[in-house]
Amino acid sequence: MKSIKEITDELNNASASELPALMEALRGDDRSGIQNLLKKIERQQAALQREKERTEEMKRYERKYEHIGWLCGIDEVGRGPLAGPVVACACILPKDCHILYLNDSKKLTARKREELYDILQKEAVSIGIGMRSPERIDEINILQATYEAMREAVGNLSVAPQLLLNDAVTIPDINYPQVPIVHGDALSVSIAAASIIAKVTRDRMMEDYDRQYPGYGFASNKGYGSADHIQALKTLGPTPIHRKTFISHFV
Repeated sequence: MKSIKEITDELNNASASELPALMEALRGDDRSGIQNLLKKIERQQAALQREKERTEEMKRYERKYEHIGWLCGIDEVGRGPLAGPVVACACILPKDCHILYLNDSKKLTARKREELYDILQKEAVSIGIGMRSPERIDEINILQATYEAMREAVGNLSVAPQLLLNDAVTIPDINYPQVPIVHGDALSVSIAAASIIAKVTRDRMMEDYDRQYPGYGFASNKGYGSADHIQALKTLGPTPIHRKTFISHFV
């Protein structure tokens, strides 16, 4: 008789097509370790099935507009922080995209965002990044700077999209049809993908800034107005990456 460890390894190494038969063959094994192992795998399979169904539901807009051609999700991160740039991403996913766990980047852990970022870099048809500096934000305001970053992101795509799926906004002065979707990063896989890439891109920048400007906690607060960040502003004063129009209440 095989040991529980041997059976565990066999199940872990089994393909999706092999797993059902292996599990069925173990139903009659009355060892508690085997039965607990089967229950664990069943829970994992149920969770995976729920994720597949959720992901399919998030393709509703992609299915609705797929006849048009390449669809591009657009999202941004960094409109609210006191410091750092605003970053936008334009992302075109393959039409047969099967990437799971895409979601509003705020609903994902940093580790899951990093994992998905790496997957998207390999599997996306095209990714474009755009950003605007704190100086530009102060000059033209955050909304207009966000629009500029979004236009730049679309312009940096290597494949021309036929339709833009935007998170909530309609981008002015851009020559592409657009569909603004409120809470789009939780309703469209394309927008969710753009949300994740923009978030990881900006977070990495803020971690670099934390090394350049220690004391403000940029690696943890990412430039947002946490209590520690505001106290550091009052104690140390602003850095070159602070948005002057955002910190006038504090310094």
